[in-house]
Amino acid sequence: MNFRSRSRDEPEINLIPFIDVLLVILIFLMLSTTYSKFTELQLKLPLADAEQQRDRPREIVVTVTTDGKYAINKTAVSGNAVDTLGRALLAAAGDGRDTAVVVISADANATHQSVVTVMEAARRTGLAQITFATQAPAQAGQH
Repeated sequence: MNFRSRSRDEPEINLIPFIDVLLVILIFLMLSTTYSKFTELQLKLPLADAEQQRDRPREIVVTVTTDGKYAINKTAVSGNAVDTLGRALLAAAGDGRDTAVVVISADANATHQSVVTVMEAARRTGLAQITFATQAPAQAGQH
């Protein structure tokens, strides 16, 4: 009889199949989450023909300089308060307030607050259509 104890090997847990399964689950979750965002909203975008628009709305161009001064349709506005800008915008809009478009032409180094002031003045006066003027990168160096 052999009474010597045999050396027992420690059982090993092989982690490679476990990692493979986790990676497959992770890839599945990533793909299904990404596609679910796009299926939530189904949009049908409107069509427009640019040549059909003959009546251009009245544009009120508000220029904002780097030091926070304003000009409406190339006329300087004294003061930079919201109420002052609102009165000047109303005068520039005249009777066409419903169809007027406020075009904010701000310098690239103008403060964020000065642009927000123009937007707030337009909102208070009922001018809801606001857009921003930009220039193409090729024209930026030609000043």
